[in-house]
Amino acid sequence: MTKVQTIAVILAFIFSVTAVAQSQQTAKGANKIEPLPRDLEIQLALSALPPHLRDNAAVYVLSPEMGFEIARKGTNGFHALVARTGDDTFRGSWPFTKYRDDILYPISFDDAGAKAQMQVFLDAAEMQANGSLPEELKKIIQERYRTHYYNAPDRAGVSYMLSPILRTYVNPDANDKVATANVPHLMHYAPNVSNEDVGGASPTPEQLHYFSEHGRWQVSPDPFVILHGAHGYFVQFVGVTERAAINKEYEEMLGRLCKIKKVWCLPQ
Repeated sequence: MTKVQTIAVILAFIFSVTAVAQSQQTAKGANKIEPLPRDLEIQLALSALPPHLRDNAAVYVLSPEMGFEIARKGTNGFHALVARTGDDTFRGSWPFTKYRDDILYPISFDDAGAKAQMQVFLDAAEMQANGSLPEELKKIIQERYRTHYYNAPDRAGVSYMLSPILRTYVNPDANDKVATANVPHLMHYAPNVSNEDVGGASPTPEQLHYFSEHGRWQVSPDPFVILHGAHGYFVQFVGVTERAAINKEYEEMLGRLCKIKKVWCLPQ
């Protein structure tokens, strides 16, 4: 090989490495979501829990550079966070082509759920921060579910989602339509349990349509199972009186969110 050829090879290699690095940096930049003010994010995360569990729960906040990090260690076995790319993103066969910046998914887990269900949220946030493309991330998470990389909870337990606001997918098994909703609820782990097993009834298409248009149920549905399989949940909504009390408690927080993004204003 001549000296000129050697120089050409070296330059081509340098250009290739530089291009790959720039591509990775571009992907990481495109994946970043503007974080919430830290105090607001912590308050929103804790709003997923009932009052008696908030003071001693572990809280996680989202770092655009690395994913979730612990903002406060807990002592009572409960963990709270606000997902900006939730686990329902990985349901259904619809193409996930762009990270949304409007998802708000306050959720909490007990220790059993933290060791199983919560890991999906942590992994997704980390891979997003590291530059994984949306379609690549969905494929990876779905494959991990399929191969049982993520274990089912090892005991009965509960995931509280009592926050007054939730913006995520309406029917992720079918499509990628999202809505902002006021539906405080709790979810009991129900691995490999069907609606038939527990007498549940999934919302009808008419109920889902009303929910997607109004951000609440016209009439609260009976408890039902979602995510049929090892990571299933039995979902139960709180009553009208309890929901009104939660809305009143977090009136100031809801006002702050509404000022940040119009789509984070609760539907009237």
